[in-house]
Amino acid sequence: MKLAEARALTLAVSPGQSVSALLQHPVDARACCVLAHGAGAGMTHAFMQATATGLAERGIATLRYQFPYIERGSKRPDAPALAHATVRAAVAEAARQLPHLPLIAGGKSFGGRMTSQAQAAEPLPGVRGLVFLGFPLHPAGKPGVDRAAHLADVALPMLFVQGTRDELADTSLLQSVTAGLADRATLLALEHADHAFHVPAKSGCNDADTLARALDGVAEWVGANLR
Repeated sequence: MKLAEARALTLAVSPGQSVSALLQHPVDARACCVLAHGAGAGMTHAFMQATATGLAERGIATLRYQFPYIERGSKRPDAPALAHATVRAAVAEAARQLPHLPLIAGGKSFGGRMTSQAQAAEPLPGVRGLVFLGFPLHPAGKPGVDRAAHLADVALPMLFVQGTRDELADTSLLQSVTAGLADRATLLALEHADHAFHVPAKSGCNDADTLARALDGVAEWVGANLR
């Protein structure tokens, strides 16, 4: 099956400030995922590209976008208020571009957390669920759940796709967090995977199969929650 090429867009975040985005829209799309990148790399990182392509193969469109700090070549993430405004701009653009499709939002690590913070502060118009590809529950080596406190204010279905070797999310702590969110939260554990969804060769798995399992889980969750 030939997939549509990603189309370049520009998002206006605030007067005088805009960021780049990529819209990938398969002809059979049943939903659109507004997909934010992690803290260390932008929307064209190999993981983001593979995720967008894999979702398209599963009938899910994506709108990937840059946060302003990546757009200007900085390594220091934006302040939350600016990151949240960027999330909102991306969601609004996805709704304009694909008004017939239900929206989900989220992303990799930092991008997913900024999305959930934005949703907790004020619901994102049209968004019907959140997807986290490696939720950064705490800094490496400093287990804790403070970063998840805002999730209590998210009244949407949430999917946590998490590696069992993720140094930014102790498995038992994340299980406790998702249990506390009751039926709003679904946890998909990727055995042997780290925060980047990398698995060691001795596990008998490989990174491509692990990502495929993750995206199969996203597609199944979309089918169950966006009927």
